[in-house]
Amino acid sequence: MFRFCPACASSAISFERNRVFRCPECGFVYYHNTAAATGCIICVPDKNAVVFLVRAKDPARGKLDFPGGFVDPGEGALEGLRRECLEELGWEAPPDFSFLASFPNVYPYKGITYRTCDLFFTISVPGLREGDFRLEESEISALRFADPHAINFDDLAFDSTRRALKAYLENEEYKMKNAK
Repeated sequence: MFRFCPACASSAISFERNRVFRCPECGFVYYHNTAAATGCIICVPDKNAVVFLVRAKDPARGKLDFPGGFVDPGEGALEGLRRECLEELGWEAPPDFSFLASFPNVYPYKGITYRTCDLFFTISVPGLREGDFRLEESEISALRFADPHAINFDDLAFDSTRRALKAYLENEEYKMKNAK
């Protein structure tokens, strides 16, 4: 990322262990930490469906994803997730999300590879309809209610998205097995 030290402009800056920039000239140190991002699996039980978004831009344009995005400075994960639901879907999400899982992810954007820690949550919203959403068309090209068991995992945008859907399906299977 840095070709020159931001503090002294030296070209001797190095990137070590894939996480820290160091300048031997002036002692500048910058830790390139992981960014936090959220995703939400919105379950619509009366339709036996989950809400999927079709990405309108890269990375992974045309692939399926869940609502969510980067957590802004000063936000908690749930605050960021609710803000993203409002921005992307025009949907005021209820506050009763449940934590599902967290996975590392790689997000390549405009020549920079961001390493993220993706936090996934679930929420069940009976009676939800596609008309309840107003899509941010610059980011979302379509919305789909789909049976999560019928999704082709190759159609999902990111590795963390695939892992989150797998965790969701395993969690639902576990709940069904133990409800008897």
